[in-house]
Amino acid sequence: MALGDPIQRLIRELGKLPGIGQKTATRLAFHVLRTPTSGVRELAEALCEVKEKIRFCSVCMSLTEQDPCQLCEDPSRDRQLLCVVAHPPDLLAVERTGSYRGRYHVLHGVLSPLEGIGPDDLRLRELLTRLQGPAAEPIKEVIVATSPNVEGEATAMYVARTLKPLGLRVTRIASGLPIGGDLEYADGVTIARALEVRRDM
Repeated sequence: MALGDPIQRLIRELGKLPGIGQKTATRLAFHVLRTPTSGVRELAEALCEVKEKIRFCSVCMSLTEQDPCQLCEDPSRDRQLLCVVAHPPDLLAVERTGSYRGRYHVLHGVLSPLEGIGPDDLRLRELLTRLQGPAAEPIKEVIVATSPNVEGEATAMYVARTLKPLGLRVTRIASGLPIGGDLEYADGVTIARALEVRRDM
């Protein structure tokens, strides 16, 4: 079956989204065709609205509708703790735990030489501005919360090396076995990491 140009264009555009292959893009395009016009219009308006209204917080570099964002403006947050994350969804994941009450800084990426992403491509300059100079925040500890993969580890090491001369305590979130996981199915690196970050009982 030959598809018309508008459908092909929609499939092509949907296929540009991360994690969306040709089959999924085609399925989504046909879902859009079956959706009432009012529903499609709402989706289009939501997409346009997010592009028009959402911007970077001038303090933490997260995405926000107001600047500074609500987390940066919240006086109940611990101003001496700063959690550095790679992406806005990572910030949301930490917030969902309800166990962290400090502030954040979003790098908007991780170091990845293979993809051509270096330190200048991350929001490290803004992080340093927050930590030193006349408007420096009273931060005593920086928690680096990047994923425990090669890029996340490289980014964590770079951040730690960059911040250590400032006399701040720089820590890394622990990684290891998940709750409910079976030891026999864990890989060697995960078990080794879990042993390294063991705690007293």
